[in-house]
Amino acid sequence: MMSRTLPLSEAGGQAAILEAGQGEPLVLVHGVGLCAHAWGPQIEMLSRNWRVLAVDMPGHGGSEPLPRDARLPDFVAWLIGVLQGLDVGPVNLAGHSMGALIAAGVAIERPDLVKRLAVLNAVYRRSPEARASVLARAEQLAVGKMDNEAPLSRWFTDRPAEQQARASVAGWLQDVDPQGYATAYRAFAEGDALYADRWAQIRCPTLALTGADDPNSTPAMAEAMAAAARDGEVRVIAGERHMVNLTAPEVVNEALRRWLARVPQSQEAEV
Repeated sequence: MMSRTLPLSEAGGQAAILEAGQGEPLVLVHGVGLCAHAWGPQIEMLSRNWRVLAVDMPGHGGSEPLPRDARLPDFVAWLIGVLQGLDVGPVNLAGHSMGALIAAGVAIERPDLVKRLAVLNAVYRRSPEARASVLARAEQLAVGKMDNEAPLSRWFTDRPAEQQARASVAGWLQDVDPQGYATAYRAFAEGDALYADRWAQIRCPTLALTGADDPNSTPAMAEAMAAAARDGEVRVIAGERHMVNLTAPEVVNEALRRWLARVPQSQEAEV
């Protein structure tokens, strides 16, 4: 695995990327407060058969931040610029949490850039109560109040097998740039319904995956997204919460391998 930076001609600045493997490109976008290393188990396993490119979200890791008033469409435009800069043709695009919102936005705005779409632990049309909660946290982050224990308690159980993953995530949250985190979280808090009415425009093979016990990215949300997409499928993993790609990597990797093997309906029609 190697790290590199990609200059972005449109918005300026640069994006940091972890890259491994060869073959058909798979681009991974992490969740708010984390970094590209959060895809470690997927990079290790999937790079055996695919060219995996995990990007740091703006204001996270080594990627330069967007302006403080950036919202979800700005993050979508940023990822479009990354994909254009990579110049590898249509990619398999997977996002986790906030990264899933961004990835779905790209699939809607620029379907020519996306061959397959996977959204892990994504949010979709939050309830008024859930929306109020994330907006309140966005306000706290905007004034520099960071309570990392609250999300960690939601994302992980007390199972011994999860403690190493929890420690890694705690470290990433501790190291993230506060302003980059606050900007991304505001976009995340306000963005769950922004593209919801346009999911029917997503025609590529789409996987909506979440943990059965994720209280915020619920199975009902995953089912709704899979149903709204033209070629969607849902996978709900029993006993898991929000960081399912770290706490159940073998199951997630197998689901992603199956998704990567799916043939787009347009190609099936040509056979």
